[in-house]
Parts: sequence; structure tokens; C-alpha cells
Amino acid sequence: MGFFKWFTSKAKMKRWMFLILIGVVLVGYGISNVLYFDTLGFVEILKIVLPFIAGFTAIIVGFVFMQKRTLELLIEESDTRKETQNINKLIFNKKVYNQGPKIVVIGGGSGLNTVLKGLKNYTDNITAVVTVSDYGKTPTDSRKALQVLPLNDIKESLVALSYNEKEMEALLDTEFTSGQLKNLTFGDIYFLAMNNVHKNFTKSIESSKEVLNITGKVLPVTLEEIKICAELDDGTVIENRDKIPEYVSETSAKINRIFIRPTNCSPAPGVIDAIKEADAIVIGPGSLYTNVIPNLLVKGIAKAIRESNAIKIYVSNIMTELGQTDEYTLSDHIRTINEYVGNKIIDYCIYDTGEIIPEFIKKYNLKGSDVVLPDIQKAKDLGVRLVQRNLSKVEGDSIRHDSDVIASTIIQLICDELKFEDMQNDSQYMFLNSRLKETKREMKKRKKKEKKFQESGRKPFERRDSSTKSKFNTKYKDRIDSIKESDKKIKVRRKMQEVNDRRKK
Repeated sequence: MGFFKWFTSKAKMKRWMFLILIGVVLVGYGISNVLYFDTLGFVEILKIVLPFIAGFTAIIVGFVFMQKRTLELLIEESDTRKETQNINKLIFNKKVYNQGPKIVVIGGGSGLNTVLKGLKNYTDNITAVVTVSDYGKTPTDSRKALQVLPLNDIKESLVALSYNEKEMEALLDTEFTSGQLKNLTFGDIYFLAMNNVHKNFTKSIESSKEVLNITGKVLPVTLEEIKICAELDDGTVIENRDKIPEYVSETSAKINRIFIRPTNCSPAPGVIDAIKEADAIVIGPGSLYTNVIPNLLVKGIAKAIRESNAIKIYVSNIMTELGQTDEYTLSDHIRTINEYVGNKIIDYCIYDTGEIIPEFIKKYNLKGSDVVLPDIQKAKDLGVRLVQRNLSKVEGDSIRHDSDVIASTIIQLICDELKFEDMQNDSQYMFLNSRLKETKREMKKRKKKEKKFQESGRKPFERRDSSTKSKFNTKYKDRIDSIKESDKKIKVRRKMQEVNDRRKK
């Protein structure tokens, strides 16, 4: 940071310098009155004392706030997460990040990675606890050849925590197309090599923090490959995640419970310790039954969460999932997690109150999904403190969580805890608060863009009362069922045509 940058409007230093200058003038005026007056009456004493006290107070306040702002500027300048970097920084110091809050995020899939992308802007002490499962899918050629554990979720989390996500993703997903390495991916080869070096799978992933220069660390929930199984209320047991929605949507069966095989698998080294030492534990968002709950079923995980002194935060899904959480409300999601972890384990629930463009809702309705309705009173009855945020945003054709909003909300809850402990002058609080201010400025700019959209005349999606069903599904139920039935007939005809073609050959 150059010398003259201290005097820019963004630095917010001139106001305190000006206050100190006023203070010096007032003190000087008070002292000069001592020399000026021949006799000291009540009025004369006031003219000496009042300017002196006011000036002295202004100097002290100016110095205190200038020092505080200086510290904030130094911290901001040491922030290596910004895209625009100046090599001649005033300082390069990761100490504040390293001393940031310890946050454990439990889950899998895109929901978990959304949270990680946001949190890496506030602290280095992030631990992602990730499922190790192929979800019943056939192992890739790379996995078969190298005989490694399913690492897709782990690789995606490493990408989310990296400084350059696109480059990292391209590197780890690179598939060789010729020679002895044909059909193998660099990611699987890399982890196999690291495992050979450290002779320990968990250690090899932890060491990737330094090797790949990522923020935080990723831990597999267990070192055993697990199968995620669903038992339905009709007694059917499904051991392939992809088959659950298909079976449920074709029958009237619902998920009775989720379990894992092996049932007694132990947590990977470091997972329990991370949960015990955490300042905050974040559960979700993500597929409730296949990304979130399986982690909680590993031996000792639920118990460690219950006993941890960390604040427990659940980030709710925005949309329901076909065949998993059909017609689930906010309280249904919370109640389901409580059934596996323990009643009243969640302290806070962050849920979406944003407006979504109707066209996107209809697309999800056609696929069997709907908005997760916030039945607020029922959720409060479960002992959860609710935090409303505009979490939803549209990416391509999908509705996604906003990583910045989730992360800033989590950090705000941690700051509130620090305030409660009277730690406003702690360097960690000052740093987090400074980062939050920056995020809020960015959000204001985003809101202005949203306002322009609303002024364009397009009507946003309005959330309904939780007691009502989807108006779209109700209105077009017969039509949707007809489309589904037609699709099934087309598939049957295609299969019959394929059989006939084979017979002719």
C-alpha cells in the first residue's frame, strides 16, 4: 500500500486526522487563554477548561479510531484472496487468517462446495468433512486401474477451497487419452502418489493444503468406502442412490430411513478432533438423505457434534428433491436431521426468503421439485433460531445458493457470539467485521441490479403459505402426468424397436 493511498477516500483516514487537528487547535486555544487573561473568574476558567477538555477528547478519539482503521487497512492489504494483487504490499501476513474462527462444514456435493467458496474469504481454519462413496455408481476406469477410494466429492471440495478454482478443476479432472496413462485422471494419480509418500490416506489429503496451495483442509468422513442405502416404507431396500428417486416417483413409497454399509465404520483421523475444536459447525446445504445425513451416521460423528461447544448452523435447501424430500417444509428438514443427530442440536437455521423468477420454478416443478416452504412457527417449536436471508440466485438454468450470502451470515453469527463474550476489540472480531462490511457493500450493488430487473416489469416469484400446495403442480397435474406417461411409452417403444432390430440382424 503506497503512502498516498492512506489519504484516499476509501482509506477513511482523513476524517480522524482532521479530528486530531481540531483537537490540537482547541487545546492550543485553551492554553493560550491562560496567558491572555489577567484575572481568572468563572467565565475565564470555562473558556480555558472547556476548549482544553474538548480538544483533548478529540485528540484521544482521533488517535484511537485512526489506530483502529490503520489495523483494518493493514489486514485488508494482507488479504491474499483478492483478485487484484499489488506485489509492493505494505505487509504480507497470513496470521489473522490462521487465527480466524475454526469452522467445520459437513456434507457433500455442490451444496457443501458453495459454503466453502464463501468461507475461504474469511478464515484459513476450515475443515470440510466429506462423504467417501460412489453412491452406487459403477467405478470409473481410473478408479479400477488405480484401486483408489471414490474421491469425486473430495476433489470438488479441494477445487472449492483453491485460489484459482477453474485452473484447479481443469488440472484434477484432466483425463489422459493416450499411452499407458490412457483413461486415467490426474487427480486419482496425484492422490495415489501422495498416499504412497505418506502411507496414510488422510495425511495425504491434509498435505494437499500446502502442495496445492488451498485454504483450509478436506477430510474424508471415514477411510472405508461406504454404500448409502435407503429403506422405504414398503420394505424395499435400495443400495443405489440414483435408483431412489426413480423408484419413489414411480410408486407411492417414501423414505423410511437412510443407513450406510458397513454400519460400524469409524471416522477418519482428525475428524472428531476438528468437530471438538470448532467454533462453528455447518450442516448442509445439499441432498438431505444422500449428502448430509450419511456423514452423521459414521460412528462417533453425531455424538461429537452434540458434545461440541460450537454453534451449530443448518443451511436449508432452497428446493425439494424428487423422490427424497417431496413436499418437505423447512421444519421437515430440521426434524429429519434431529432424528439422526439428536433433538435440538441445531442452534441456527439459515433459510431462503428471496424471490425467484417464475420461469425457473416451473422448470423445477416439471422435474418434480418445488420450493421449500418456511413453516416458521413449526421450525421455532423445534428450538431453532431462524435467520432469514436472500440465499437464492440463478446460475444458467439452475437455482443455486449464494456463497457470499451464506458465508457472511455464518461469520455474522460468529461475530455476534464474540460480541456476547465482550470481544469487540479482539483482532479476530475486527478483521471479520471489516470483511463483512466489504461484503455488504458488494451486496448493495447486487440489490441495485435486482431493482432494475424488477423495474423492467417482470413479476418475481412470490412465496406461498406453507399450508398450500404448489399452484403450478395443482393446475397442471393432469398435464404433467400425461407428459410423464407419454415419455414412458416412448421409452418402451424404443426398447421394443431395439429388440426387433437385434432380431433382424
